[in-house]
Amino acid sequence: MAWQLYQFPLCPFSRKVRLLLGEKGVGCELLRESPWDQRDEFVDMNPAGQTPVLVDRAQNVVLIDSNAICDFLEETVERATMLPGTAANRAEVRRLVAWFDQKFHDEVGRPLMYERMEKRLVHRQSPDARTLREAMRLANSHLDYVDWLLDHRRWIGGPLFSLADLAAAAHISVADYLGGIDWRGHERTRHWYSGMKSRPSFRPLLGERMEVIVPPDHYDKLDF
Repeated sequence: MAWQLYQFPLCPFSRKVRLLLGEKGVGCELLRESPWDQRDEFVDMNPAGQTPVLVDRAQNVVLIDSNAICDFLEETVERATMLPGTAANRAEVRRLVAWFDQKFHDEVGRPLMYERMEKRLVHRQSPDARTLREAMRLANSHLDYVDWLLDHRRWIGGPLFSLADLAAAAHISVADYLGGIDWRGHERTRHWYSGMKSRPSFRPLLGERMEVIVPPDHYDKLDF
């Protein structure tokens, strides 16, 4: 199949799919789509107007929603399963993917993205300092939980590398790019994240830059 991925570079759901494609060795053409533009052609593909969307036009396949895309790739690409282990193991992986996709994103990624980027690009407004402080406070609290997970298991989702690690890295990397992560006091998560950044699937993300905001100096450094 000849895949095209409609994605936004700082969309954590796009990043999750890109990481899974990279781990499985599946190539694709990246097409940037800014969700707030709501282009007619994009909304025709996905009425929700959200990234990512994975398309193979030759086969007339259009896949929408990051979790649906990840499920499709797990079912159709045998290499590098990201839902390993027993049924209980897989349930735990799915729980943590949902935790990052919902709680972490709603409380950290979404407000950071809106205040630091969308306000500047779309509304020409300054960010609200109080909202940013609250998102950073919650990010610190959530990293405490990730520290706890990694104190009790080898990887985020259990004994094996999994989709939970990819989802966590996708969401944390976006928050980190937007200056929302204070790594002090989170040595366990920092060590895990340093390893994630060194993976071939992750390296392309580190070189990408948005036109309106520059990430912190440590963002693309493996040893930070």
